[in-house]
Amino acid sequence: MVEHEQREKKAVALSSVLAALVLVTLKTVVGLSTHSLGVLSEAAHSGLDLVAAGITYFSVRVSDKPADADHQYGHGKIENLSAFLETGLLLLTCAWIVWEAVRRLFYREVHVEPSVWAFGVMAISIVIDRFRSQALDRVARKYGSQALEADALHFRTDVWSSSVVILGLALVLAAERWEIGWLRAADPLAALVVAGIVISISARLGRRTVAVLLDEAPAGLRAAVEEAAHSVEGVLGVERVRTRRAGNRDFIDVTITVSRTLPFERVHGISDEVEAAVARRVPRADVVVHMEPRAGSAESLFDAIRAVAHRHTLSIHDLSAHEIGEAGGHRRLVVDLHLEVDAGLSLRAAHEIATAFEEEVRRELPEIDDINTHIEAPAATIAAGDPLDSLARALHVHFAELCREIPELRDFHDLKVRRVEGHVVLSCHCVVAGDLRVTRVHDLTSEIELRIRERFPQLYRIVIHTEPPEAR
Repeated sequence: MVEHEQREKKAVALSSVLAALVLVTLKTVVGLSTHSLGVLSEAAHSGLDLVAAGITYFSVRVSDKPADADHQYGHGKIENLSAFLETGLLLLTCAWIVWEAVRRLFYREVHVEPSVWAFGVMAISIVIDRFRSQALDRVARKYGSQALEADALHFRTDVWSSSVVILGLALVLAAERWEIGWLRAADPLAALVVAGIVISISARLGRRTVAVLLDEAPAGLRAAVEEAAHSVEGVLGVERVRTRRAGNRDFIDVTITVSRTLPFERVHGISDEVEAAVARRVPRADVVVHMEPRAGSAESLFDAIRAVAHRHTLSIHDLSAHEIGEAGGHRRLVVDLHLEVDAGLSLRAAHEIATAFEEEVRRELPEIDDINTHIEAPAATIAAGDPLDSLARALHVHFAELCREIPELRDFHDLKVRRVEGHVVLSCHCVVAGDLRVTRVHDLTSEIELRIRERFPQLYRIVIHTEPPEAR
């Protein structure tokens, strides 16, 4: 695909060089033979087009080279620089045309000899310019090439300027035939009109080129990027958008905010979705997304505490909060949690970590009156376990009784009892109604665990996995 684009751009740029070479030769010969400033101005214009077409051909050959260590955004800016140089050459040519036209109007009389060759050359110029501008414009729009667009603009304006020159020659011919003296000024006036057209087009092209070279953001691009980013689920806001254009590509840096409680993989997924959304709105865009964690409007007290733990690279579990009523109607908010620290730390070092964590939680959540932190080491080894068959059979009988006594407990399976590092551990799968809320299921498993411990106090840990009937 890239190779096809390069071939097509080079082919149309080279054809423009050949067309400009033919036109500048014909116009120069006819302009010198007829002494027509209009034709000579067109020859100068076409000569400039030849230079511009050469610059364009060079730029499209270089601009598609991939990025390297010295040009990390690629070589696309060469197209914008090419268009800037073309604009400068156009304006210099226009200055000469205006100067010569004023001389012929007020200080120097030059006899213009309209001939069939002059009219023929200008007609040929119109035909070539029209087809060249259409071919260049088609490829420029297809691949977003500013250099080819500038070339197309030159050839398109040549159609109108050549038409003005033909009109000037026709009026000079009429002046000679019917001896109307003032019509002899039509040729330099036609040259001034040509210069005016070129200056107008050059100014417009120049403004666009300078805007790109100065990294001016195109109108509406920022709004389009923000709208695309906001359309992605999980994006809380867009803090900054920066854009720059090089050749036919837009380089976009966007900073978005996401919930600080999201896991890293989800945050990365949101980043990919934002890149894709922006690329759909801005074709050929190179998008870089930076994420900032923020507290969302729906963030709960528990989410905020977990966010503080993540900030300290700490793991917590068994997080709970409750209010305690006191005399006078005041209620205290108390938080309990288990904090995991490195098993090799001393109690003093672990306590310092817990204290720093608690202080930051209090600063962020001043409504918390008290924090109770249980310090423990995370599981770091895989322990061997020995099955306890007789205890497992007794537990099977007990679970069958529980199923009869608790209507919401429909069945159980995969009951296992084993001794691990001197402790007796029970694990079991319990089947409950699938439409129960998670809070009710948690209360139900707590009730089951309590009743099991009453009967079998030797159990050190009980792990109950709950599942709906269709999952079994």
